[in-house]
Amino acid sequence: MKRFWLLFSQSVTVLLAAYFVVATLKPGWLGLRGGVGNVAVLEVPVSGPGTVPPGSFRLAAQKSSSAVVSINTSKNARPSPHSNDPWFKFFFGEQQDEPQVGLGSGVIVSADGYILTNNHVVESADEIEVILNDSRQARAKVIGTDPESDLAVLKISLDRLPVIVLGNSNSLQVGDQVLAIGNPFGVGQTVTSGIVSALGRNQLGINTFENFIQTDAAINPGNSGGALVDTNGNLLGINTAIYSRSGGSMGIGFAIPVSTAKIVLEGIVKDGQVTRGWIGVEPNELTPELAQTFGVNAKLGVIITGVLQNGPAAKGGMKPGDVVTGVAGQAIHNVPELLTVVAALKPGTAAEFEVQRTAGKVGLQIAPGVRPKARRPVQ
Repeated sequence: MKRFWLLFSQSVTVLLAAYFVVATLKPGWLGLRGGVGNVAVLEVPVSGPGTVPPGSFRLAAQKSSSAVVSINTSKNARPSPHSNDPWFKFFFGEQQDEPQVGLGSGVIVSADGYILTNNHVVESADEIEVILNDSRQARAKVIGTDPESDLAVLKISLDRLPVIVLGNSNSLQVGDQVLAIGNPFGVGQTVTSGIVSALGRNQLGINTFENFIQTDAAINPGNSGGALVDTNGNLLGINTAIYSRSGGSMGIGFAIPVSTAKIVLEGIVKDGQVTRGWIGVEPNELTPELAQTFGVNAKLGVIITGVLQNGPAAKGGMKPGDVVTGVAGQAIHNVPELLTVVAALKPGTAAEFEVQRTAGKVGLQIAPGVRPKARRPVQ
């Protein structure tokens, strides 16, 4: 028995020694990875190139980024009004005006080459160059612009163009995850992520028609006209502006919803312009002072302080002092809402306006006209 026990202990000792030698020098033989000293670490399987890590936005970025382009603009040098003044030349010398260059982004929305971007990106540009994510370049033609929404439609002529899928911005909710894609500061295409911080932002003084998606995804100069997409890579909005004290991102960015962009795109491509409804009134926010002045007992809505003579509203029976509480079944809470809802009405087709007067509520049938092109203080 004693001899058997001695043989057993020697065998165990040899096996343990062999294990430690192999674990230290050739850990791969045992399915281990070498660690520090004699500590062995379990080997973690390496993900293959097609494996998407949990929580990654890789697929959404890959799906949408190919349809996001960089836009370079240039404006020719304008002659100085003093260029022929000899006294100006004597004191200041010859002034050489340099061409102005600009930078922005855009989104390919059609295989025919139509591109959505911001109006302020291409405004007054003499030349527009579009650079695709695959490094192809093309000169772009302006098909039409809509300064009131700050949108523009360009067109390029290239084959095999990638096209983004248009999403549904009306289904967005605060807290939804989004990606912003563009070319900030000209560094190259960049993808940032964040959430929807707010919806329906208006009264910012950026556009005439404001219904912005607010996001904390980093948006910087050069991102204007780029894409705001959902986690499936579908277009939700056109990145337009940021709130910043430094010129860079502070986590407050604004995008025009794709629902608005589609209306502008279809109007420009089909008719060369965007046709909006207009009723010819001067609307104001409802305040206790205005309510008392016009003698109306209303707490919600938009008060009409002026009505254009022989305009659509006047013909439909609207009067100064009326408080508009609804249009075509949609509640109205402020002037921007009234502006947006009326603009979306089809000119020539009557819509019901819910109005609060001193005598009570009435319903008016008003057929909007076509909104004048020049910006006016009246709706």
